[in-house]
Amino acid sequence: MGNADLIYPSTNMECAHRVAIPPAQPFYKTLKSSLKETFLPDDPLRQFKNQPPSRKFVLGLQYFLPILEWAPRYTFQFFKSDFIAGITIASLAIPQGISYAKLAKLPPILGLYSSFVPPLVYAMLGSSKDLAVGTVAVPSLLMASMLGKEVDPVQNPHLYLNLAFTATFFAGVLQASFGFLRLGFIVDFLSHATIVGFMGGAATVVCLQQLKGLLGLKKFSTSTDIVSVMTSVFSQTHKWRWESAVLGCCFLFFLMVARFFSKKKPKFFWISAMAPLTSVILGSILVYVTHAEKHGVQVIGHLNKGLNPPSLTDLEFGSPYLHTAIKTGIITGIIALAEGIAVGRSFAMFKNYHIDGNKEMIAFGLMNIAGSCTSCYLTTGPFSRTAVNFNAGCKTAVSNIVMSTAVMITLLFLTPLFHYTPLVVLSAIIISAMLGVIDTDAAIHLWKLDKFDFAVCMSAYFGVVFGSVEIGLGVAIVLSMVRMMLFIARPRTLVLGNIPNSMIYRNMDQYPVATRVPGVLIIRIDAPIYFANASYLRERITRWINNEEDKLKELQENSLQYVILDMSAISSIDTSGISMLEEVKKNIDRRGLKLVLANPGSEVMKKLDKSNFIQDMGQEWIYLTVGEAVGACNFLLHSCKGENTRINSTAPDNNV
Repeated sequence: MGNADLIYPSTNMECAHRVAIPPAQPFYKTLKSSLKETFLPDDPLRQFKNQPPSRKFVLGLQYFLPILEWAPRYTFQFFKSDFIAGITIASLAIPQGISYAKLAKLPPILGLYSSFVPPLVYAMLGSSKDLAVGTVAVPSLLMASMLGKEVDPVQNPHLYLNLAFTATFFAGVLQASFGFLRLGFIVDFLSHATIVGFMGGAATVVCLQQLKGLLGLKKFSTSTDIVSVMTSVFSQTHKWRWESAVLGCCFLFFLMVARFFSKKKPKFFWISAMAPLTSVILGSILVYVTHAEKHGVQVIGHLNKGLNPPSLTDLEFGSPYLHTAIKTGIITGIIALAEGIAVGRSFAMFKNYHIDGNKEMIAFGLMNIAGSCTSCYLTTGPFSRTAVNFNAGCKTAVSNIVMSTAVMITLLFLTPLFHYTPLVVLSAIIISAMLGVIDTDAAIHLWKLDKFDFAVCMSAYFGVVFGSVEIGLGVAIVLSMVRMMLFIARPRTLVLGNIPNSMIYRNMDQYPVATRVPGVLIIRIDAPIYFANASYLRERITRWINNEEDKLKELQENSLQYVILDMSAISSIDTSGISMLEEVKKNIDRRGLKLVLANPGSEVMKKLDKSNFIQDMGQEWIYLTVGEAVGACNFLLHSCKGENTRINSTAPDNNV
């Protein structure tokens, strides 16, 4: 076989095949299929086929209540592992819950309430074996920042508390709606770079705000930006309490050493997990013995005993601040959802099992709706608590039930013991946790890998630190959307060449060995064609043709005869895209060239057929592969060899 046969594999026209046009489908069937694909889960539908009604009922319950699926297989060995894990995360959940409630400017007892009811709901509805439910720092800060702008939590604590419950309710409604309607893809608009920058900025702001507790200050800026915080700190130097600062630094050092040791010796993970509760106990004993509360060390004070009181009647649906509660719920709900699902998927990967994102959204949503009615504020799956749960050897979601039981016992009998817990210890716990959220390694990796992603990350970080949490998140999302729009509006177009001694055609910039096919220009479009990019693609194709003709004139080679569009990457096309192809064809015809299409998909073929584009250009100019299209063009070029005029004839019928 000669080189010509290798480069032009379809010189024998019997090898070519006509591209089929899919049969037309009624609009209602197409719409039904699209809606089913978008909104209905696949697994239950497949399992329900050919099942009796009773079995369908059981399968339906198991789908919406995953606990019914794994509970019959639960063993005592599993319980021993889950019990140890549950007690371990409870030791972390109690001090963290109190700390994050203070961060949200809510009564500390709400942190314990939020670690009792939501974990029970998640244990029944969640699909993750490792996720440990609880309050988290960033949504707590967001809630304090957004609600605090409208209602002062000190001057009007009752209204502020009710708005927090209302925001939690709407966050739960949003999350559950995402799950029921399978709209989880909305969360994906928060790119990895956005989350890294936003979380790092929020962690920095949280750490700075803890200077109030470390320095024993009673009045502090309600703004979260670094300028306001540092101004508030250094304008009150005469009110700094050295006793509080020394105590806070000592406990912060203890927590950091415990974390460092646990990282170096992973089998001693429990040291880091127990360190916060140990700090609370030691701090409380120290204050009680020394009466440090009389010397500037602020303490938690009285905590109510008993389980969660109902709060359904406290939801402010008729309040003039309802729009603030809804906005807060939407933003905090999306952030909590993104963090919880990301954490759950990360740990599921370690154990090689799959979690259902839609089930997770439903579980998060329903547990927050239930929480808003039982004096809880927003909860999700925090990384720190889940990591402890994973390392403690949990087997199922029963570890959440054990943790919830431990918190219940604390609420019933042990809350008076937290009276003397110094606030500075809670500040140290928060700072220690937040330092682990600032992921400098991820930022450096973004810089090395993608400078635009790094810019998005830094814009989110500096937006949060120098502006506000909302500004930082908004700027990062806008930049991410701009980048996505650029990908859509400015798709890549490539010129393909033949890999020598093969039937393969690849990007000539990526493969320098690829050679041009004489008289043929092969262009590949790497994106669907929509109204947003149709004009650009028309100009870009024209520019490729102009460049190719200029290059051939300089080299004094044979003139261009055919333009092949490789459409294998074009998954869909709209009316603007079809109009663009019609204009391109007219332009190519005016130049005396011939347009050839290679491998258009089924959806594209349907649109081209309905628009009569195929009839205008002739179906004989549409080929299954680039190789067949090149072979046909080469056949015509050789058959017309010696002519000085451009080829403008009809190709032979290639319908075999």
